[in-house]
Amino acid sequence: MVNSEYVLRPATADDHDRFVSLFATSMMFESTPTDLDRELFEPERALLAVDGDKLVGTAKAMSRDLSVPGAVVPAAHVTAVGVRATHRRRGILSSLMSRQLREVPEALAVLWASEPGIYGRFGYAPAAWGVSYEVDLRKVGPHPVHRGADRIEELPVEDAPAQLAPMLRELQTKRPGVSGRSEQAWRKRLQDEPESRGGKTARLILVHRDQAGSLDGYALWRGKLSWGSGGPANEVTVEELVALHPTAYHALWHHLLTLDLAAKLEFGHAALDEPLQQFVSNPVALNRRLTESLWVRLTDVRRALTQRRYASPVDVVVEVSDDLIDDNNGRFHLTGDTEHATCERTESTPDLSLSVGELSATYLGGRSLAEFAATGRVSEHTPGALPVTTAAFQWPAVPASIEIF
Repeated sequence: MVNSEYVLRPATADDHDRFVSLFATSMMFESTPTDLDRELFEPERALLAVDGDKLVGTAKAMSRDLSVPGAVVPAAHVTAVGVRATHRRRGILSSLMSRQLREVPEALAVLWASEPGIYGRFGYAPAAWGVSYEVDLRKVGPHPVHRGADRIEELPVEDAPAQLAPMLRELQTKRPGVSGRSEQAWRKRLQDEPESRGGKTARLILVHRDQAGSLDGYALWRGKLSWGSGGPANEVTVEELVALHPTAYHALWHHLLTLDLAAKLEFGHAALDEPLQQFVSNPVALNRRLTESLWVRLTDVRRALTQRRYASPVDVVVEVSDDLIDDNNGRFHLTGDTEHATCERTESTPDLSLSVGELSATYLGGRSLAEFAATGRVSEHTPGALPVTTAAFQWPAVPASIEIF
């Protein structure tokens, strides 16, 4: 519990600007609230820690959906977790996180962790890995695009939300871990204040059309002027790339990898199974680095396991332990396949036992129950239950989150 001199309370609309100010200060950056920020603020989903009339802690959840294996479901998108530097190590963050997890109406919460060591204490676990690239454009050698695959054009930003949204929604049907965006969230994603560009150009939006003229891919990118001893050595930053078909993927990447006067390209939100290396002659020049991506926390085990689908038939009793949410403790009978799932409480003997952290880590289908069993964090009580359940929980497309929220 938070010390008695501090109070936790929901925010009000009037708290927005100082909420933003405190979080920015706690993360050591400057932020000027905008009307769009105020429009997106959900005060009833934001928590404050207050010391007298002073804000000393913040946390909020955004109402967005998330693709999970075989479905798109509501998920609390947790962000803006911060504590004033003068009030650290007093239990404020723990109180904010614990209360938030007990109150969210969704069956799962997700976040990006600024400090990974913090969130495991609250049952969160990394459920998706990402890949970042720092590409040497002078050595990578992109393969030529196929004839007719270069239908690339620039899209005006005012047209972007309506044109790009259907492609993101379709991506959600193909890959777990992708967050949906409302019209306001799209406007926030495409907001491009000059003072926030870090010396880079305004954002450019590329789209690709298929042979019928329909959009099937897009890329958001920026450039930055740089000069080396041998002349221009400009830098390209790819912020987001969505391609629904291989032709669009190849064409967009070929365009970005062959920009004139550019020497380096950075892309920070690639999937673990990103096929980019198949489109270049020198994959080593991609300079891939593994990163943590989306963290997941199941807040309602029964409902969460019912909401997703399973790669192969499963009929298993799992015993779950949860130090924070009492209703998640107990035994659950899960049945499911690619079309349906049921999960109900039971008193039957468990086939597997694990904590909510391991269950959360494997929920999106990108991590393996067997991985955790190898370190003793999942126990098999019925011989054969582990490989069957492991196979069912995994998914053909590995999860990937394409934005930090």
